[in-house]
Amino acid sequence: MIEGLLQEDLVDELLTFVEQNLSMDGHRGGVRNLLDVPTMRELAESSPVRGQVEAVLGKDARAVRGILFDKTENANWKVPWHQDVTIAVNRRVDADGFGPWSQKEGVLHVQPPASVLEKMVSIRFHLDDCPEENGALRVIPGSHLNGKLLEREIQSLAERSLVVTCAMRRGGALLMRPLLLHASSASSVPSHRRVIHVEYAITSLPNGLEWAVN
Repeated sequence: MIEGLLQEDLVDELLTFVEQNLSMDGHRGGVRNLLDVPTMRELAESSPVRGQVEAVLGKDARAVRGILFDKTENANWKVPWHQDVTIAVNRRVDADGFGPWSQKEGVLHVQPPASVLEKMVSIRFHLDDCPEENGALRVIPGSHLNGKLLEREIQSLAERSLVVTCAMRRGGALLMRPLLLHASSASSVPSHRRVIHVEYAITSLPNGLEWAVN
């Protein structure tokens, strides 16, 4: 958890851009394909952000997917304990350990082996204050070290593990591994919880598979 990674004036600029250009209408689960938007790509590649990513993954890290989430009074959902286990790719190519496949807003997604996800990191940029009552993310520290888990394994681990609530102020950023078990409650306050979620990877994909963002 890194408070103040984004300066106040940048947060204001991002909020204005989001409000004017990225409507959540019809996108209850979030606005995808953010890295196609130059403003969002610039954020993902900015020096302060790259510094945090490279400290974990090294200088070969590249941004491979971006999503905007916003919990409001009209779009307010509970997310159960889960891992992030899909990646976005540009076309379907059969490869050992990859599957099942799905389409999300016109982009092909697939579940890769754990070895791919273990070489990734995600950053969640908070554009609004996100206390516990506004749907702050809850995580189980160290759970990413268990690899990809079955649903029954996730529930068992969640029932017997320490849970940390990642309450964040606007401008703060949360770095997490995709396989980290995480969840969030529905917001109990009628306000925005806008989060820009960007994923980074260092690995190449096998058999000619390529990331959707190159």
